[in-house]
Amino acid sequence: MRATLLYTAGDVRIEDVPDSRIERSTDALVRITASCICGSDLHPYHRMTGEGGPARMGHELIGVVEEIGADVVTLRKGDLVVAPFAISDNVCEFCRANLQTSCTHHEANFWDGIADEGGQAEAVRVPLADGTLVKLPVAPDSALIPSLLTLADVYGTGYHAAKAAEVRPGQSVTVIGDGAVGLMAVLSARRLGAEQIILMGRHRDRTDLGREFGATDVVAERGDEGVALVREITGGHGSHAVLEAVGHMPAYEQAIGAVRPGGVISRVGVPQYERAPIGFGSLFRHNIRLAGGPAPVRAYIEELMPSILDGTVEPGRVFDTATDLDGVPGGYRDMDERRSLKVLVRP
Repeated sequence: MRATLLYTAGDVRIEDVPDSRIERSTDALVRITASCICGSDLHPYHRMTGEGGPARMGHELIGVVEEIGADVVTLRKGDLVVAPFAISDNVCEFCRANLQTSCTHHEANFWDGIADEGGQAEAVRVPLADGTLVKLPVAPDSALIPSLLTLADVYGTGYHAAKAAEVRPGQSVTVIGDGAVGLMAVLSARRLGAEQIILMGRHRDRTDLGREFGATDVVAERGDEGVALVREITGGHGSHAVLEAVGHMPAYEQAIGAVRPGGVISRVGVPQYERAPIGFGSLFRHNIRLAGGPAPVRAYIEELMPSILDGTVEPGRVFDTATDLDGVPGGYRDMDERRSLKVLVRP
């Protein structure tokens, strides 16, 4: 079968690899019908070294179940399923508390922690299939597939940002970052009733989509200038919640500047730093809370899916480019150079 491998920074290749197969009784073998490139894939794309050999890429996928292990009970061959970016049994203490990213089962992991498997491929072995996979009530060629694919990561991640910040009706929310997750955070803040949603982003095509998703204001400026504009828009106080969807230190610093006293900074951008200001002059002085983390998207799929199925929301609009596997290396370049927002892959 064919799959995407990242050798070193910037070196993405499509190669033949050994076929994925059932290894444990709780596995399912899934033929991938739709996957995508994530903004977080660009982090290893920028810094990957050759040590340890190439890495299989991709952690968002929809596919058809081709085979199941002997102990899989909720799935059948032919089921169309979506796979979250974290593997979980969905029954342990933390999964029952809707924290599937902290599942205690020894096979639980993020896709990049599972050797020789990845979503940007023709097929994949899914561990803990009963807990991880969610059946979809549509056909593989449904027009809803792009939107349903966002349930694997970006929609659930944007929603987690808003939920962790406890966004409520009438509040002011600032979203930092106009990538797919940031736009999903805008959509989610609107879903939870935010009255004012300020999107901080510089790319007009993306911020225009953000306005359609519910942003009431757009701030293109960065740093102190951007913070000053957010404070001006919010009457000098800042926002009740700041949803940080970038992961770099300047974005975190903007979040500190944009949040109001007693507010919440919710981070879902994968941090590209080890230490961040949390002391007296940043968070402590004004009773600012820090929330967020890897989104337990498995917890949100059944909640978010109905509004996609009935056409209330269309999160799949974040996909502005589509390709087959051969086009994946170019898709990485296009996303890295901001020519594409998010690339849909149909193997």
